[in-house]
Amino acid sequence: MNIDELKFDEKGLIPAIVTDVETGEVLTLAYMNRESLRISMEEGRTCFWSRSRQEFWRKGETSGNVQHIVSITADCDGDALTVRVRKDGPACHTGAESCFHNPIWRSEEPEPFSLQGLYDLLLDRKAKLPEGSYTTYLFQKGLDKILKKVGEESTEVIIAGKAEDKKETIYEIADLSYHVLVLMAELGITVDEVRAELASRHIIDHKVKQEKMTT
Repeated sequence: MNIDELKFDEKGLIPAIVTDVETGEVLTLAYMNRESLRISMEEGRTCFWSRSRQEFWRKGETSGNVQHIVSITADCDGDALTVRVRKDGPACHTGAESCFHNPIWRSEEPEPFSLQGLYDLLLDRKAKLPEGSYTTYLFQKGLDKILKKVGEESTEVIIAGKAEDKKETIYEIADLSYHVLVLMAELGITVDEVRAELASRHIIDHKVKQEKMTT
């Protein structure tokens, strides 16, 4: 499908749902016209049409929170788009990672586990310091205590791995992961920052493999 096959509304606009390519999270809903879509494709970064200001709006133009486009896909009717991006910063003007952060209703069913969800929970514990929480205890004791626990859990992973005990190794890796996330929360390191670092190493590793194949 190409631009000419898309169905723009009576105002010449088409809704664009922007999602994070790394997490799949919906970041924002904006609108594009034919020209802003063309600009987005040419520049590789999101450019929308502002309905309130009646002008082009390049995301990150003033904030620096640019959204680098990975792909643009139309729905089956050709009247809506999803835009997968790698973002340089929060998507929302409020500073939130996503514009969708105002809960309306939630099922009692537990949400699927994610590292980001656990990290957000740890940040909440750090802010509120509820009594009786082990996480609260770690934050109250401070950085030295957190680092000590990371060291202890790293040792436990090594011991379990050396014993080739798969079940115990999984258990200890989970403990280590939790304490590393506590350390990240203490130092203000986000999951996205670690994910970006791993992604950059993936690119380097891919290039090294290509070089080896051509030599």
